[in-house]
Amino acid sequence: MANLTQLRMLEDLDGFLLVDKPAGIAFSTVVKTVKRKFNLVKVGHGGSLEAMASGLFVILVNDANKFVADVMGADRAYEGRLRLGFTTDTGDVHGRPVPPPASVPDVSEFRGDIFQTEPRFCSVRKEGSAAYEVVDTGEHSQFLAHVYRLTLDGADFSLVASKNLIVRALASDMGASVETLRRTRVGKFRVEDAVPFDKLLEMDIRDFPSVVTPLSEALAR
Repeated sequence: MANLTQLRMLEDLDGFLLVDKPAGIAFSTVVKTVKRKFNLVKVGHGGSLEAMASGLFVILVNDANKFVADVMGADRAYEGRLRLGFTTDTGDVHGRPVPPPASVPDVSEFRGDIFQTEPRFCSVRKEGSAAYEVVDTGEHSQFLAHVYRLTLDGADFSLVASKNLIVRALASDMGASVETLRRTRVGKFRVEDAVPFDKLLEMDIRDFPSVVTPLSEALAR
């Protein structure tokens, strides 16, 4: 349990906590766990990350929440594996199989500005459950996203895109589904600098400030 000195220290702690989220955990669980474990008052995040995905998840601590728009609007980088020729209603391998597109453009057609529609269905994994379930999120409007770089080596892919791009939708348009997905970068933040979530669970509250990037340091990058 934190003492008064530690609590005051945490109240004055402002910065970015970079977490390497494992696959199979909801991002909201990460936020709630960190807030509860380290007795934080004001905690936000710089963009959601689906339960089936692993990788960089940016948590905003105290005054870092003033910069939420900057983090939310930053470009993202991903890597992962597709299941080619297999399409589902969610765009990932946890969904229900659906017929593939009648024709699939060359991968070069998915670079630059592209129009997307978020899949109506998504796979979620509730706390305490080992399985994914498909949830109907309703109809979504089409929007414009941008793909800066997309490479495909067999079923393995790497991708740099605008913040609003939905990888599951991109996979569906390519006649595939997402098998694994890992976010490696959000703006200037990299997953190599992130703390694995299981390490956070083991961390003593006294050591927590050492893994939070101060605002001055982050903004100077």
